[in-house]
Amino acid sequence: MTVAAGIGYALLALGPSLSLFVSVISKKPFLILTVLSSTLLWLTSLIVLSGVWRVFLPLKSTSWWPYGLLIFTSIAFQEGLRVLFWKVYKRLEDLLDNFADKVSKPRLFQTDKMQIALAGGLGHGVAHAVFFCLSLLTPAFGPATFFVDRCSQIPFFLVSAIIALAFVTIHTFSMVIAFNGYAEGNKVDQVFVPVVHLVAGMVTLVNFASGGCIIGIPLLYFIASLTLIHCGKMVWRRLTENRSRQGN
Repeated sequence: MTVAAGIGYALLALGPSLSLFVSVISKKPFLILTVLSSTLLWLTSLIVLSGVWRVFLPLKSTSWWPYGLLIFTSIAFQEGLRVLFWKVYKRLEDLLDNFADKVSKPRLFQTDKMQIALAGGLGHGVAHAVFFCLSLLTPAFGPATFFVDRCSQIPFFLVSAIIALAFVTIHTFSMVIAFNGYAEGNKVDQVFVPVVHLVAGMVTLVNFASGGCIIGIPLLYFIASLTLIHCGKMVWRRLTENRSRQGN
């Protein structure tokens, strides 16, 4: 039964990502390459950050602020990396458009650009889940489960999988919002993504309080829902505007 539980935790964390990959990403080889390159990029960034953090760990302070500082610095680094990722993508997009012009083929459609952003975000989310959830699941396949005193109501592995799923959702759709913000010069979208990322990261500090996971997890999923809603409205607006231009 523990093997089934371990597989269940992994599917809970990455099952929706797998469905998205099969239904959307797997149909286009370029999107598969985007997911793989994005996953490698973000995994590398997390490994680099963990190497920096290792100098200061374990933190002996019982206060929350050192952990908040670690979260803040890591998010600042990743958001800077997101901008770099966008610039590399934009250069590649220009190359593809120029090549399309030379061979008399249509340029990238708006839907293509959004799918590329979605693939990049999915890679970010998968990297987060692998680093913070799947890497912890090996003991879950053993003869027992594990609880922590501060969240004794829910198994530790289940909490990790639930939190990972929320962050996968946030990272996946935040990339679509960010790419649109950079392309349009939309300051709201450009600010929305790092703020949501920072707030979601800081919300995890609630888990240090006794029973904090009962509060922190719903808050995290509220942030994920907010990200989904904002992304959905943005995509609908862009596609509507694009259809209007084509109609004119």
